[in-house]
Amino acid sequence: MAMWIQAQQLQGEALHQMQALYGQHFPIEVRHYLAQWIESQLWDSVELDNPAEEAKAKHLLDSLMAELQRKAQHQVGEDGFLLKIKLGHYATQLKGTYDRSPLELVRCIKHILHSEQRLVQEATNVSCGSGGQVLDSLSQRHQQINQAFEELRLATQESENELRKLQHSQEYFIIQYQENIRIQAQISSLASLPPAERTPRENTLQSKRATVEAWLTREASTLQKYRLDLSEQHQKTLGLLRKQQTLILEEELIQWKRRQQLAGNGGPAEGGLDVLQSWCEKLADLIWQNRQQIRRCEHLTQQLPLPGPMEELLSKLNAEITDIISALVTSTFIIEKQPPQVLKTQTKFAATVRLLVGGKLNVHMNPPQVKAVIVSELQARALLKNESTRNDSSGEILNNNGVMEYHQATGTLSAHFRNMSLKRIKRSDRRGAESVTEEKFTVLFESQFSVGGNELVFHVKTLSLPVVVIVHGSQDNNATATVLWDNAFAEPGRVPFMVPDKVLWPQLCEALDMKYKAEMHSGRGLAEDNLGFLAQKAFPSSNSNNPDDYRNITISWAQFNRESLPGRNFTFWQWFDGVVELMKKHLKPHWNDGAIMGFVNKQQAQDMLLSKPNGTFLLRFSDSEIGGITIAWVAENPNKTGERLVWNLLPYTTKDFSIRSLADRISDLNHLLFLYPDRPKDEVFSKYYTPPLSKAVDGYVKPQIKQIYYTQPRARAHLHGAGRLSPRSDPMLDADGDFDLDDTMDVARHVEELLRRPLVNQWSGQQS
Repeated sequence: MAMWIQAQQLQGEALHQMQALYGQHFPIEVRHYLAQWIESQLWDSVELDNPAEEAKAKHLLDSLMAELQRKAQHQVGEDGFLLKIKLGHYATQLKGTYDRSPLELVRCIKHILHSEQRLVQEATNVSCGSGGQVLDSLSQRHQQINQAFEELRLATQESENELRKLQHSQEYFIIQYQENIRIQAQISSLASLPPAERTPRENTLQSKRATVEAWLTREASTLQKYRLDLSEQHQKTLGLLRKQQTLILEEELIQWKRRQQLAGNGGPAEGGLDVLQSWCEKLADLIWQNRQQIRRCEHLTQQLPLPGPMEELLSKLNAEITDIISALVTSTFIIEKQPPQVLKTQTKFAATVRLLVGGKLNVHMNPPQVKAVIVSELQARALLKNESTRNDSSGEILNNNGVMEYHQATGTLSAHFRNMSLKRIKRSDRRGAESVTEEKFTVLFESQFSVGGNELVFHVKTLSLPVVVIVHGSQDNNATATVLWDNAFAEPGRVPFMVPDKVLWPQLCEALDMKYKAEMHSGRGLAEDNLGFLAQKAFPSSNSNNPDDYRNITISWAQFNRESLPGRNFTFWQWFDGVVELMKKHLKPHWNDGAIMGFVNKQQAQDMLLSKPNGTFLLRFSDSEIGGITIAWVAENPNKTGERLVWNLLPYTTKDFSIRSLADRISDLNHLLFLYPDRPKDEVFSKYYTPPLSKAVDGYVKPQIKQIYYTQPRARAHLHGAGRLSPRSDPMLDADGDFDLDDTMDVARHVEELLRRPLVNQWSGQQS
C-alpha cells in the first residue's frame, strides 16, 4: 500500500500519466480499495510467456475476485451501499475480461505497478533536485528529453495554428478570386448595352475590379510568404525531431540494448521498456502530426498554385519526414526477450519481439506476421549492407512464425515465440584453430506491415545477440566462453560480430566478476586478492600477486580459452568456469558466508596456515582439477616430533558433494577445528549440518555415509614435502600426493586391507 500512498501524491504530468494507466481494463477504484492486497501479491513470480503459468495466474484472478467480494460485503451505510454495488460490478467486469486469459490480468497489474514505481521514483528525484541537490545523470537526461518534447509540442501546435491561418487566408483569397472572375463576366455582359448605359456601369465595375485585383496581387504575395514561413518552421521542427529521435534511438535505446547484452553475462537486468515506449510513442505522434501538416500544405499548394519554390520545398520536407518516421519504426522493432545465446539443437527455446510504436500507429488493426530464421555471421553482415539474403538461412527453426498481439492494458504490441526449436544447423568452413564453439550465428526476426491506410509500408528486421549452436552438453563450457567474450567486449555499431582479439586484463576481470556475482546471487564478487590469483594463473610467467602490476597487460582470446594452461589439459576459462559451476551447484551459501577463500594456491595456503594453531584449515580451489575444491589444514608431523606440516585433501568435485555436503564432510573430520583465521568450525558450518538420524523403525537402523581419512602412514608410506604423501607409497593418493577420501564400502574395504586395520564409524550404527 506504500506505493499507492506515494502515487496519490503525484502532481501535474506525472499524475496525469498515473491516471492514464487505469480504465475499463482495470478500474482505478479497484487499485484504491485493494491497494494493500495488490501490493502484497507476487505478480513478478508469474512468467507471462509460459503457458504453464496460467494456473498460477488463474489463482491470482480468483483471489482478486474473492477480495473484491469480501470488500463489497463489508460496506455499510448509504455510501457503502453504492460502493458495494460498484465493487460487485467491477468483480463481474474483471472476471468477464480476464477469465479466459488470466495471464493478461497479471501483465496488466505488473505494468501498472512498475509504471507507478517509475513515476514515484522520478518525482522523488525531481523533488530532491528542487531542494538544491544535483540530479543524478539519469534524471537529468530524462528531464532533458521531457523538456525537448514540450518544445516540440509547442512548435507543432504553433505550426498547426499557422497552417489554419494560411488555410483561412487562402480560402478567402479564392473567394475574392472568384469575385474578380464574376466582375469580369459582368463587364463582358455589358458589351450589348448602349454606350450611354454601358459606360457608367462599366466604369464602376472596372474600378471594383482594379481594387480586387490589387488586393489579389498583394494577398498572393502574402500567401506565398505565409507558405515559405510555414515551410521554414516545419524545417526547424523536423530538425528538433531528428535531434530528439537520435537521442532516444541512438543513445537511450542503444544503452538499453547494451544493458541487455551485459545481462547475458550476469549484469543488472536491462530494465523495462515502458519509458522508452512512452518516448517513442510521443515521437511517433509528433512526427505523424507534422507529416499530416506537410501533406495539408501540399494540398493547399495544389489547390492554389502560386509562382515560387513551394512545390520543391514541400517535396523535400515530405521526403525528410518520411525518412524520420521510417527510422523510428524500423529501429523500434526490437527483441524484448533474447533467445538463449548458447543454443542446443533439438531443444525448446523462447523469444519475444516488440514494436514500441505499434499501438500509436495502429499497426495492430491488421496484426503483422513475424518470422524467425537463423543466419550466419556472414549472412548477418550482408543483411546490414542491404544485400539480398531473404531466402538464405543457416538452419531450420521449428515453430518460427508468430503474430504480433496487442495488449490493451499495457499498450504493447509484441509477438511471443514460446516453442521454437533448432532442428538442424549448417556450419561454415572454419578458419585455423577456430572450433565449432567459436562460430557465431544470430536469429533474424522480420515482419512487414503498413500504416496510414497502406500509405506507408515497412519491412522491418532485427537481429538477436550472437548465439553459439551446440549439439551436446559437453560443448556448453566453450560456447559460454565465446558468448561471454562477445557480450563483454562488443562495441556499438560493430560489423557482426567483430570483437577485439585482445583486451586489457582489468576489462576481463570486470566481466569475470560480473559473471561470478550473478551465479552467486550476492554482492560478494571477486576481491582484489582473488583477481591477483587469477592474474597469476592467466599469466604464469609473472610471479606478482599485485593486481596493479597487471593493469596495462593485455590478454588474448587464445590465452583465455584456446591455449591450455602450462602443464594442464584445460584452458584458463575452463578452470574458472569449473569453479563457478561447483560453487553455483553446491557451495553458494558458504561463499556468501565468507567461509571459502578459494583463490589461493598451495604455497600461499601453506604460508598462511603455518602461522596458525593446529587444526586451522581453509578451503581453496584445486589447481590441477576442473571444478575441484580442497581442504588444507595444519597439523603435527606424525613421523617427526615438533614438526608441523600443512596437509591437503584430494579435491572434492560435484560428484562428491552430490553424495555428502561440504558442511557434513567438515563435521566428520574431527581434526579440523578452526576456519582460517580463527573461527570455530561449528560456528561457521553447523547451520548446514544434516540433522541426526531418527530412531530405528521396525528394528532397522538407517545407514548414513560418513567420511574418514587415515593420518598415520607408517611402513608403507613416507612423507614427501609439506603434508604430501608420495604417490608411490599409497594408491589412495592423488597425483600431487594429496589425501584421498571416498564414501563407498568398496573403497573402505580396500583401505582396510591396505592398512591391515579395521575402520570404525564408517556407517552410523555399524562397525566394520
